[in-house]
Amino acid sequence: MQVTLEKNNDLDAIIKVQVVEADYAEKVDKDLRELGRTRQIPGFRKGHVSIEHLRRLFGRDVKAHVLNDEVFKAVLDYLRDNKIDILGEPLPKAVEEINLTQKDYTFEYEVGIAPKLDIEVNKEIKVPYDIIEVDSKMLEEQDRALRARFGSQEPGEEADATALVKGAIMQLDADGNVMTSEDAIQVVAGIVSPQHFASKEEADKFLGKKVGDKVVFNPAKAEGDNKVALASMLNVDKEKVEGLTSDFEMAISEIIVLKPAEHNEEFFKAVFNQDDIKTEEQYNDALKALIARELAPNSDYKFNHDVQKALIEKFGNFELPGEFLKKWLQARNSEITAEDAAKEYDTMLPSIKWELIKGEIARKQDIKVDNDDLLNFAKGVAARQFAQYGMMNMSDDVIADYAKRMLEDQKFARQIHEQASDMKLFNALRALVDVEEKTVTLDEFKKLVGAE
Repeated sequence: MQVTLEKNNDLDAIIKVQVVEADYAEKVDKDLRELGRTRQIPGFRKGHVSIEHLRRLFGRDVKAHVLNDEVFKAVLDYLRDNKIDILGEPLPKAVEEINLTQKDYTFEYEVGIAPKLDIEVNKEIKVPYDIIEVDSKMLEEQDRALRARFGSQEPGEEADATALVKGAIMQLDADGNVMTSEDAIQVVAGIVSPQHFASKEEADKFLGKKVGDKVVFNPAKAEGDNKVALASMLNVDKEKVEGLTSDFEMAISEIIVLKPAEHNEEFFKAVFNQDDIKTEEQYNDALKALIARELAPNSDYKFNHDVQKALIEKFGNFELPGEFLKKWLQARNSEITAEDAAKEYDTMLPSIKWELIKGEIARKQDIKVDNDDLLNFAKGVAARQFAQYGMMNMSDDVIADYAKRMLEDQKFARQIHEQASDMKLFNALRALVDVEEKTVTLDEFKKLVGAE
């Protein structure tokens, strides 16, 4: 096949592919023989059909398929071999039925060529990096949460916001009397956790109650739309709670309250898995560092957004093959109009420009992602997932094993590759631009993010 490129301008071009019979005849015959070998044709045994008969039966369809595949492959190979970067995909210039009786063909494809960029990132580009201050309120809230997590449950005299309440739960009729009919729901040894109720109004009914008290509440309102939780509370099948709206009375027989852990070396060890944290001051320092690490991704995210915005503003004044891309968007989705495609293009324009800018920076900085990068990034994801469930001190071996298993999922691996690549890029950019660090309160940070 003879492939040539004719440029209309720097961004739009036509690729011509000239095809003679010798370019496709052998592949057509090969595919026909494969059909004869695998398909059952009336009057013939598999593999015993002449090529002439196969050509009469399937020749036109196979030829069309081979031409389509081989020509498009030739176009892609030409672009790759000549290092021509395009946007979108090559589009057939004219979509019309091929005359399959002829032997030689000329096919034409429209392509949109990616612009050549000259990008030099330096300290002239100033980008803010906002560090969120760890204040006393954050420390108190985190400490309270940790003391609760590592605390113990024990009998209590009065129900508070964290209490588990045990007792008999009896269905009431419309007059507020305990139902005694056979189909009445009665739970002899029930247990409820008001802190997990969907309705605060229903949860508040238990506050301050003591052993021996009775509480009238509505389980259906308490659990909201969670029919599984409602059925579990009332110890019945899910089908029996469908349409349930009645109130219930709970006679409290036992109250279990949470006793927060005390500040001591045992608690410090349990939280941080470190032997060198022995004092209140050391604990507070470690807690402050923990919160700072948890807040850092927010600062990183804002920086990444700000540096992207700054680079688009500085280097994004370049032309794109806009008309081609609109046509490509419409070809990709036949249901949208030319007007819809134009709107979609306008929406996509900043992200297209950013991808081109990002790609050029990555090329100049030789940013590549290897297997070690993928594993390390996946380990970070795994560690954060464990931490969400309170497992902050998992061993490196456990985290690494979990990360490796996650990377076996190809879709996840692709996502991780993209995220790891972006992380390396933005880390490189932090070293290249002038980073203006400043400390802000959480409220100030929220305002900054909201203003963008």
